[in-house]
Amino acid sequence: MDKPVSYTIEEVADRLRVSKLTIYDLIKKGELPAYRVGRQMRIDDQDLEAYKNSSKTVQKPQKSKEPPSKREQLVISGQDMVLDFLGKHLEPKLGTSPLRWYMGSLNSLMAMYQGQCDIVSVHLFDGESGTYNVPYVKRILISEPFALINLVCRTAGIYVKKGNPLQIKTWSDLTKPGVTIVNREKGAGARVLLDEQLKLQGLSRENISGYNTEYTSHFSIASAVAGGQADAGIGIENVAKMAEVDFIPLIQEQYDLVVLKDHRNLLQLVRDTIASPEFQTQLSQLKGYDLYLSGKIVYET
Repeated sequence: MDKPVSYTIEEVADRLRVSKLTIYDLIKKGELPAYRVGRQMRIDDQDLEAYKNSSKTVQKPQKSKEPPSKREQLVISGQDMVLDFLGKHLEPKLGTSPLRWYMGSLNSLMAMYQGQCDIVSVHLFDGESGTYNVPYVKRILISEPFALINLVCRTAGIYVKKGNPLQIKTWSDLTKPGVTIVNREKGAGARVLLDEQLKLQGLSRENISGYNTEYTSHFSIASAVAGGQADAGIGIENVAKMAEVDFIPLIQEQYDLVVLKDHRNLLQLVRDTIASPEFQTQLSQLKGYDLYLSGKIVYET
């Protein structure tokens, strides 16, 4: 009897001619069964074939029955405090308070694709192109006209204990013996940044102690470092002072907003709000943010 055939995530993505992100999303939704062998996920050939056959007759999942323009509340998804400021500035123009969701970049994009969000923030580094956000948004919002508007540029890097006793200065230092990190959850921009930097430098995540220990915000990562649960973690500069940790700056990242272009009034409203002197003044008072691109459309379809 022939042995059952199974595939890695990369092999399935190649066979279906989609990105690995798409395969992970199918697994997360329960549409494509998978199992783990050690640190590697596998998909049986029979399950892959079953998925392909079912997809020939199953229609594309419907989006939210109520389009964003008809919802009572506008939904803004992302974790940075500047989104709270944006919501406050939009409130009098909308006549209602926007609803805030605190999800990571990739999960926010998926929610937008499913019609659940109106504005989402992204800071997703792509190692192949050396750019932020565009490659990911184009993959996920396929066939959806959108605009990417820069909100701020932020300094990202590594949180370390006061005085940096282990002399952590680069991405590769995270793999040194005796260094333990805490990580963000899958789909978070900080985790994508770490993974892409490791890939660029030929480093293995398996050599990083604590890689699979997950926290769900920059502040919780920094607090874990401050409290001695870890030696280092990835995050943005603005949080370091609040958590009383030292910060090693390594990259300036684009923190952009995604707005679907079929909601023209919302797109212009967001641009006008970001460009307003009141909003820009509030942003200028924050440490670790650069406003040289703020309010500019950095990409649109």
